[in-house]
Amino acid sequence: MSMAGYETIIGLEVHCELKTETKLFCGCRNAFGDEPNTNVCPVCVGLPGSLPVLNQKAVEFAIRIGLALNCEVKWSNFHRKNYFYPDMPKDFQISQYDLPLNEHGTIELPDGTVVGITRAHMEEDTGKSTHLGGSGRIHGADASLIDYNRSGVPLVEIVSEPDMRSGVQARAYVAELRAILVAVGATDGRMEEGSMRVDANVSVRKPGDPFGTRCEIKNLNSLRSLQRAIEYEALRQVDCIEAGERIVQETRHWDEAAGRTGSMRSKEEANDYRYFPEPDLVPLAPSAAWIEEIRSALPALPKARRQVLVGLIGNDDQATLDLIATVVDRDLDALVVEAASAGAPAQLAVTRAANELNAEGVLPSAKSFATTCQMEASGALSATQAKAVLAALSETPDADPKAIAASLGFEQLSEDTLSTTVDEVISANGDEWARFAGGDDKLAQFFIGKVMAATKGKANGKAVISLLNERRSG
Repeated sequence: MSMAGYETIIGLEVHCELKTETKLFCGCRNAFGDEPNTNVCPVCVGLPGSLPVLNQKAVEFAIRIGLALNCEVKWSNFHRKNYFYPDMPKDFQISQYDLPLNEHGTIELPDGTVVGITRAHMEEDTGKSTHLGGSGRIHGADASLIDYNRSGVPLVEIVSEPDMRSGVQARAYVAELRAILVAVGATDGRMEEGSMRVDANVSVRKPGDPFGTRCEIKNLNSLRSLQRAIEYEALRQVDCIEAGERIVQETRHWDEAAGRTGSMRSKEEANDYRYFPEPDLVPLAPSAAWIEEIRSALPALPKARRQVLVGLIGNDDQATLDLIATVVDRDLDALVVEAASAGAPAQLAVTRAANELNAEGVLPSAKSFATTCQMEASGALSATQAKAVLAALSETPDADPKAIAASLGFEQLSEDTLSTTVDEVISANGDEWARFAGGDDKLAQFFIGKVMAATKGKANGKAVISLLNERRSG
C-alpha cells in the first residue's frame, strides 16, 4: 500500500479526566485504581430519583483548559446524550451539545503549525467494562464485568478541526495538548491509566478534492498507538479506493498487537443520540469576573517555558529542542533556570536534567545541581562521575557535591597521568589509531571509552579528546 497521490485528513477528539477530588455531579471520590464499585452512589449509578449537583472545581478546570487553548468561554448548557450500553447506567450521558463551554480556539505545535480547536466541552465519564475471555472485546467474550467507579468522573472533550495531515503531526498535537493540560493543573495526563483517551477521525483524498468519508478510531491510549493507527487506517482507505471500493463511515478499533484497525460499528450521527437539554441542571453561565480571575492565575504554558530555556542556552538545534521539551514535560525547567542563575552552564544543566534526574523522585537542590554541573564543565568530574554524584544527590538533595565526589574517590587525574594513559591506549590499539589519525572521527568514542576504562571513569572526556587531537595533528 502507498499514499502516493493522496493526503490524509485528521481531526482528533481528546477526552481528559479532570483532577478533581470528587465526581462531576456527586460527592463520590474521583480516584484511579480503587477497588471496583466502591466509589459509587445513587447519582453515579443512575438510581431513580437521584439528582445531579454540578462540581464547581470541575467547571474551573474546564475554563482553565479553554483559556489555555485560546477559546471563547461562553454561556453553555448541559444536554442528555441518549444511548444504551452497560457502562452507562442511566442509558444517557450528561454532556454538552450545541452550547459548549469553550469554542473556537487554537493550539500551536512546536513546528509552528496551528491547529484549530472546534470546542472543549464538559461531560461525565462512563463506567469501565472488562470483557473476559476471547480477544478482550465484547464480541466473543465469555462474560463482562462493570466497574462504576469511573462513572460520573468529570471529563473535558477537546475536538480539533481537521487540520492535521499525518500521524506524526497528530502525535505532536496530542503531546503538546497533554503538556498544556498538565501545566494548567486540570489533569494528570496519564494515558496508560485512561486519564487521556484519543479518538481519531481519519479520511483520505487527492489534493484539492473535497474531504473523503471519515472513519473514527476509538480509544487510543498512547502516542505510539495513535500514530500507528492513523498511518495504517490512511493506507487501508487508499487501498480500498484504488481497488474500486467505497469507504464506509464507521467506528473502528485499533488492535495494537496486530497493527491494524478493525470494524466495530456504523458511525453514529448527532440525531442518533436524541440530544435534549438536561432538565435537572440550570444553564452554566460563568461571570466575566470569574473567568478573568481564572485567566490571571494561569501558569506559564509549555511553549513559553521552552522559550525561556532556548534563551538561556542560545541554541535551537533539534537535539537541544528535544532535550528542552523533555525537561519542560517533566516539570524540571524551574530547577534548570535556578541552577543556571547559580552559575551552571545552561546547556549542560538541561542535558543532565533530561537524562539523569527523576522528576517523580527526590531532586537535588538548585545549588547542589549547579555545583555538580560546574564541576563537570571544569573537568573536576567526568561525565560518568557527574552522573554518579547526581544519583547520590537523589538520596541527600542538599549535600555538597564536592564531598560526595571525594567520598566516591573521584580525584581529578593529573595532566601527566592522563597523558600517559592516552599514549598507552593508542599504543595498544594501533589499527584503530591509524584509522582515527587518517580522519575517521567516529573512533574518538572508542578511544574515550578505552581511556575511561583504564582510569576507572576518572578521565574527563573533553581533555581526552584534546589529547587525541594533539597526537593526531602532531
